[in-house]
Amino acid sequence: MFKDFREFAMRGNVVDMAVGIIIGAAFGIIVKSLVDDVIMPPIGILLGNVDFSNIFLVLKEGKVAGPYASVAAAKEAGAVTLNIGLFVNAVINFLIVAFAIFILVRGMNKLKKEKPVDPTTKECPYCFSTIPIRASRCPYCTSALTTSPE
Repeated sequence: MFKDFREFAMRGNVVDMAVGIIIGAAFGIIVKSLVDDVIMPPIGILLGNVDFSNIFLVLKEGKVAGPYASVAAAKEAGAVTLNIGLFVNAVINFLIVAFAIFILVRGMNKLKKEKPVDPTTKECPYCFSTIPIRASRCPYCTSALTTSPE
């Protein structure tokens, strides 16, 4: 069983997938920091000094009555909150990651351009039927074709 697992784990695609997951997790951390620390503060300032991470609705008061200054303070008091701002941050994180993946996949697809396949058929110049490319006589109209077989 251990030998089978080792063979499975050492396959190229499994190792590539593991590397992709690790890099993806690191990229997710970078994007989260980009959203939380770079993108959302200016948007918050433009909207009147709003801190998106602390936009929430209290659904049920905690042991200590509100108002609560932050989501952390509400959670510490045991309040049940609907964290709208954190959800907005998560949506923006998702959009940035999805766009980055789109750009990556698009670039990979451009690198994988398949070369055009050589044609296997041609058109008879007399009856316009589709015939094999190497044919020297049309099977439909029996005309001799002027091009020699390759």
